[in-house]
Amino acid sequence: MSDITLAELCIFACSETFRTDREIIATGIGPVPRVGAGLAKLTHSPGLMMTDGEAYLVEQPVPMGPRGDYKPKFAGHLPFSRFFDSAVWTGRRHAMVTPTQIDRFGQTNLSQLGGTHHQPKTQMLGVRGFPGNSIYHANSMFIPFHSTRTFVEGEVDMVSSAGYNPAKRVAGGNYDHIDLQKMVTNLCVMDFGGPGNAVRVVTLHPGVTFDEVQAATGFDLIDAVEGETALPDSDALTIINQLDPHGFRAHVIRDNPPAIRTSA
Repeated sequence: MSDITLAELCIFACSETFRTDREIIATGIGPVPRVGAGLAKLTHSPGLMMTDGEAYLVEQPVPMGPRGDYKPKFAGHLPFSRFFDSAVWTGRRHAMVTPTQIDRFGQTNLSQLGGTHHQPKTQMLGVRGFPGNSIYHANSMFIPFHSTRTFVEGEVDMVSSAGYNPAKRVAGGNYDHIDLQKMVTNLCVMDFGGPGNAVRVVTLHPGVTFDEVQAATGFDLIDAVEGETALPDSDALTIINQLDPHGFRAHVIRDNPPAIRTSA
């Protein structure tokens, strides 16, 4: 098991985040969440629906990168408008995203850093689909570098998606469908299961301590650690290789370290 990489451990943890007995669409944004969603589909959650990333539902997750003679098995046409009507706005989707900032309320930012809304120091993508997506269906997050620059003290520089911040609640508004589930990072797995949806650490990656996670986080965490994050077995690793035959996962986490951290 010593040759398992941290990226592969994170993929396995992401797959557990997608575990369900429902028929919903799993959307993994980026190599690790995408392979994690595919791994979930092919192992414990066969009812998950997948897309080819463009306009079709597929019977099997589509491998990343050049595919040679591989032909996706299309199960149906799913154009952008139909995707929203049948999945996004009905709550039948679970997305895993990688924002630039997250605060203790689960609010995210992928739009701009520093300055003001009119004159930011750094302009990024804009809010894109985050505002609407965050209030209609389940969301989880993958963060490849856990630090106080990502998990910020106070509030994110610009709120791109809704969270559990009571100061943002409008009287009479319906917030029942905000459903933030898990955050997988290069250090641990967290959720929002504390009082008032406070962030908890639920598993630590092998060799990581709670104090290290807290030091890399800009807000207070709850220690609800149940044990170490599980390692993928040989069957899971085989599927991971099939879904990522070109090894894109090796470039997601800096230096692609082993999953089991050893003391220097």
